[in-house]
Amino acid sequence: MEDKEIRIVFMGTPSFAVSSLNALLNAGYRVAGVVTAPDKAAGRGRKISFSPVKEYAMLQNLPVLQPVNLKDPGFVEQLKGLHADLQVVVAFRMLPEIVWSMPRLGTFNLHASLLPQYRGAAPINHAIMQGEKVTGLTTFFLNKEIDTGKIIHQVKIGIGDDEDFGHLHDRMMEEGARLVLKTVDDIIRGQVNPVPQTERYAGAAVLHPAPKLFKDDCRINWQDDSRKIHNFIRGLSPYPAAYTLLRLQDDKQYAMKIYRTKPEIFPHNQPYGNFVTDGKSFLKVYAGNGYIHLLEVQFQGKKRMAIADFLRGFNMDKVRRFE
Repeated sequence: MEDKEIRIVFMGTPSFAVSSLNALLNAGYRVAGVVTAPDKAAGRGRKISFSPVKEYAMLQNLPVLQPVNLKDPGFVEQLKGLHADLQVVVAFRMLPEIVWSMPRLGTFNLHASLLPQYRGAAPINHAIMQGEKVTGLTTFFLNKEIDTGKIIHQVKIGIGDDEDFGHLHDRMMEEGARLVLKTVDDIIRGQVNPVPQTERYAGAAVLHPAPKLFKDDCRINWQDDSRKIHNFIRGLSPYPAAYTLLRLQDDKQYAMKIYRTKPEIFPHNQPYGNFVTDGKSFLKVYAGNGYIHLLEVQFQGKKRMAIADFLRGFNMDKVRRFE
């Protein structure tokens, strides 16, 4: 069988996965089918929306499977009917053994970290939030435990001092597509030597997890030091977005999302969450060891805007503190 004639089943859901699927098709590989998340209702009108991977697959006239239950016998039979030699997984759900063990060449996953660091659903966010200077991408063969399989390839990627999740996500998406393609090429040619994660990082002092982020995880703690808060905010920008509550003089509270900041380190004895502003061009909040300059925000019910635009339309004299 020619290299490009092997049958690949691709599994993924968000836009991060589309680049990898596109790379496989552009390289001439035969994608026998795509597995993605079920359609869901979204927005006020509850309009049915497709995943980015489904939208792209439909444009390419690829067969699409959308199982609710990955162990469902009907889905398993449909998957077998695609006769995959290899399965490629990018940003999808945990697979049961009956699925990942099906192809003769195995099933590999692209993960957005240097495993075993940042195992979990949100590795890019958590790496920035921890103040990492370097992260990376890993391809690995799936096994029974999530994100623990043998490593095939890894590539390191630097993180800019003020780079946010959105920018790093897009860079890693493109680099990830190249790594997926290299991994497929090498598997087909028998040029891989998978390494157990325990061997590769036996000396790691601390393993950082990367669990899924929920709203309660995104609230800013103004008692933290300024650099930590800055990392926290950029690690969540633009999605799911860090937020704080503005306590008004009349005790009402309003939510504010914060997308871009600048830390300023200096000693002070002000209560955390107090602020300083000229009401026109700057707004800075007291944190554990200095200020956080707010540069881009979104007040409850309003659009995202630069801080000067926000101050032109909102009287900060109404605000008692940030909580």
